[in-house]
Amino acid sequence: MAAAVGSALLALGCTVGPDYVRPTAQTPPAFKETEGWKVAQPRDNLPRAGWWQVFGDPMLSDLVAQVDINNQNIKVAEANLRQARALTAQAQSAFFPTVSGNASATRGAASGSGRTVGSNSGTGVVANVYNVQLDATWELDLWGRVRRNVESSEASQQASAADLESAKLSAQAQVATDYLLLRVQDAVIELLQNTADAYEKSLQLTKNQYAVGVAGRSDVVLAEAQLKSTQAQAIDARVQRAQLEHAIAVLIGKPPSEFSIKPAPLSTRSRVSEPGRVGLRRRRPSGWSSAPARRRPVRRSRASSSRGCRCSRP
Repeated sequence: MAAAVGSALLALGCTVGPDYVRPTAQTPPAFKETEGWKVAQPRDNLPRAGWWQVFGDPMLSDLVAQVDINNQNIKVAEANLRQARALTAQAQSAFFPTVSGNASATRGAASGSGRTVGSNSGTGVVANVYNVQLDATWELDLWGRVRRNVESSEASQQASAADLESAKLSAQAQVATDYLLLRVQDAVIELLQNTADAYEKSLQLTKNQYAVGVAGRSDVVLAEAQLKSTQAQAIDARVQRAQLEHAIAVLIGKPPSEFSIKPAPLSTRSRVSEPGRVGLRRRRPSGWSSAPARRRPVRRSRASSSRGCRCSRP
């Protein structure tokens, strides 16, 4: 008897197949361009929250917070993680016995023995029959099948957790990128609008000069072309802004028709010297001098250079 128990316990420690070993890749010990760099150490299963706060924009923080709640890709990844956890629990349940039970009750004319309740009548004896069954089974994991299934389920669960965090990071980064590009378009639209206003005034001035014979017809045409080109660029910038706004709406799970971001003037976003705020301006390299920039020649436009000459009207 003792020998049989010992053999059973020894068989429990057996596992079919080799353990998983991560495949190796032939990589050089170092690259010539790696000076000053470090080897990446991914942590896909760890949360990466709060990195967008470095921009100091409350609107951006609010949009990123809505990504975790309403983004459809993140919801799919969360559902996959819950499914992987359930499959892992199902695989682990095979280590334990399985108990099943069944109970039934019938009432009718008694044809044999059993517990009866009733009285004799002309048609026979009416009886109640109760039946209760209880089964218990336990499959010993002699060859490690259950353990291998559990290992596979746990690995799938870890992969699902990494996919969830990666989906969150991807959606958050996309929202931040689209939002910053949208603010860039706000600045571009503001610049183009100011430029168009200046060109419109320049066009009116050129028309007045043409009316008194100071400027030629070509100057008027050039001023009109500059104004129309700038207005067309402003329209294109507004279209790009609308596309970015729609993309942000999709990422945060809202219909684009019900979502809008109010344009922010450039003056409210150019405060880069405040404490706690990170400026987006590039740091000036050491030793850089602005003297060459001051010595650069100023190129005058054709319209302004032609105002000093008198041209006859064609």
